[in-house]
Amino acid sequence: MRKSKSTPDTGISGSLWIHRRQSEFLGGDRINLLEKIDELGSITKAAKAVGVSYKTAWDTINMINNLAEKPLVDRLTGGKGGGGTSLTIEGKKVINQFKTIQEEHKKFLKNLEDRLGDTDSLYQFLRRISMKVSARNTFAGSVTTITKGVVNAEVSLSLKGGIPLTAVVTNGAIDNLGLKVGAEAYAIIKASSVIIGTDLHDAKVSARNVFCGTIAKIIEGPVNTEVDVEIGGGNTVSAVITHESSTRLGLKVGGHACALFKASSVIIGVS
Repeated sequence: MRKSKSTPDTGISGSLWIHRRQSEFLGGDRINLLEKIDELGSITKAAKAVGVSYKTAWDTINMINNLAEKPLVDRLTGGKGGGGTSLTIEGKKVINQFKTIQEEHKKFLKNLEDRLGDTDSLYQFLRRISMKVSARNTFAGSVTTITKGVVNAEVSLSLKGGIPLTAVVTNGAIDNLGLKVGAEAYAIIKASSVIIGTDLHDAKVSARNVFCGTIAKIIEGPVNTEVDVEIGGGNTVSAVITHESSTRLGLKVGGHACALFKASSVIIGVS
């Protein structure tokens, strides 16, 4: 009886990620989360099914919707465990496209493994370059205007839904990034740099960026409270404010609120 060929101890493996505006957009774990949302109709149930916290799942969906041309997930506000969640037509289309890429990726790695023979060094290399980057508020858009001063420049972006966002960066940054009108760019803002207020439509404030919308989520803590405000166009702004401020403002899920942040608090990036 002929002895069967033994299985090699090591092989080639790699993580497949689709990048958008220099940010990791979709990978196998996020696709798995989207599939579970489509199957179960709930972020809470989907999070449990894939083994992540509800907060992690919610933040992931916010990032995906912010970076996508069209929202991939449609949510009905109802607080933790409430409301309904489903994939949009675009969301289902993206899943099918990712699976096609994934199949070709597997074929590529198998072919490479067969040709290389000893794959120990390449296997370790793929492991090292597989990493994840997290950002709370990441918005994709296009540059509409650039106004240069002596040292700094004001950059205006048009986000999804035509929502304007203003940033102030150095003239050197404009040159280094190669920014120009019509170019695609993304904006990153720390949640701690966002101020939350109510009834600010007619208020006069120095902050250039004022986005009003509906409170989608509130996570209360003994010191700080996290607030997510949906501002339209599939964009969600996350803020971290004090618990006392949240209580004083009377913030509630489904209620109206405005998110404010300075133009100098915005980081601009390009692909």
